[in-house]
Amino acid sequence: MPSKAAKYGIKSWMACDAKSSYAWKMQVYTGKPTRGGPEKNQGMRVVLDVTEGLRGHNGHNVTFFTSYELGRQLLKRKITMVGKVRKNKPELPPALLASKEREVLSSKFAFTPTTTLVSYLPKKNQNVVLLSTLYTEAEISDGQDRKPAIILDYKCNQGGVDNLDMVTGTYSYRRMTARWPLVIFHNIIDVSSYKAFVIWRKINPSWTPRNKRRVFLEQLGKTLVTPFIKRREHLPPHRSICSSCESCSDG
Repeated sequence: MPSKAAKYGIKSWMACDAKSSYAWKMQVYTGKPTRGGPEKNQGMRVVLDVTEGLRGHNGHNVTFFTSYELGRQLLKRKITMVGKVRKNKPELPPALLASKEREVLSSKFAFTPTTTLVSYLPKKNQNVVLLSTLYTEAEISDGQDRKPAIILDYKCNQGGVDNLDMVTGTYSYRRMTARWPLVIFHNIIDVSSYKAFVIWRKINPSWTPRNKRRVFLEQLGKTLVTPFIKRREHLPPHRSICSSCESCSDG
């Protein structure tokens, strides 16, 4: 996985909160179909799957997923979207793709009743295209780079999944194993414990100095194992194997 810190592993699609990295839903990528050809509209299918159950939210998606049709489908769920668009998408107007003879730091907009497209030129002959169903006007910042509001919004709300990978890697339950079901189980434990920490910190904002996650995980672990430790204290002692084995003798 060239774009990720981990160069190999089991790939999962995930929807995360942009601020807290709280994971809403995960889906393990099982590879290409064994028959019937490659999956069509995989990006749209994945986003619709992992956002199932959400209503009235703003979704910020990575380049691979963003498309005009995805924006339409999310609006049916009252979810708006901001994301980069690959330049090979057929719905993009040619005027937004052209970068020659354009002024550096300039922006071009295109609109439909539900969608806004912007082409921004940060460097000569290099433009980026973003799509949004949240913004309906050609808003541009007052800064020196004159970035559109769509781009500023996108940059402020990206990296939720990457941050989740980082924090779960800092304190991880994982162990070296060649068994892929165990790898997935370890990841579920890591993500679930972080989600518990996010919820606990939200409910108890004044808990412990600096809200140290390590302290929370220690207390969580002790709370989970204590009932089993106490239960074992009251179990009858195990009899020796030899004492119940009639075939054993002194020779």
